[in-house]
Amino acid sequence: MKIDGGCHCGAITYDAEINPDNVIICHCTDCQTISGAPYRVNVPVSMSKFDLRGAPKEYLKTGDSGDQVATTFCGNCGAALYSYKGDEPRFVFLRLGSVRQRAELTPKLQGFCCSALPWAMDISGVPQIPDDSHAPPRGVRPEHR
Repeated sequence: MKIDGGCHCGAITYDAEINPDNVIICHCTDCQTISGAPYRVNVPVSMSKFDLRGAPKEYLKTGDSGDQVATTFCGNCGAALYSYKGDEPRFVFLRLGSVRQRAELTPKLQGFCCSALPWAMDISGVPQIPDDSHAPPRGVRPEHR
């Protein structure tokens, strides 16, 4: 499937070709901490099918495997873009939030479920706020939003 995307401010964009059957949710604690969310959704793309425009910043971390992992983001707006291992990666893991076609890419697998937040596995019972509402949820004071 051909996809495209980029950061929030538009300084970094890309085109790629991915297999939609490889979309995965990662519940590892590093993804939780770096994304500021309960999990992160990724899709791998071969470097030969990835055309990047712009120069993302990188943060290097050591994964649980002991390998160095680079996570990339826009230096202007901070949007997460992708991660990779090694000096000459064969593929990168695109962050689904940066993909324009993200609504079409349903996750097929979940990883690191032992570190998943228990409530993150099913949020179907959490009440929804109407999209047109700017009011805080009932019982939440505006300064806590």
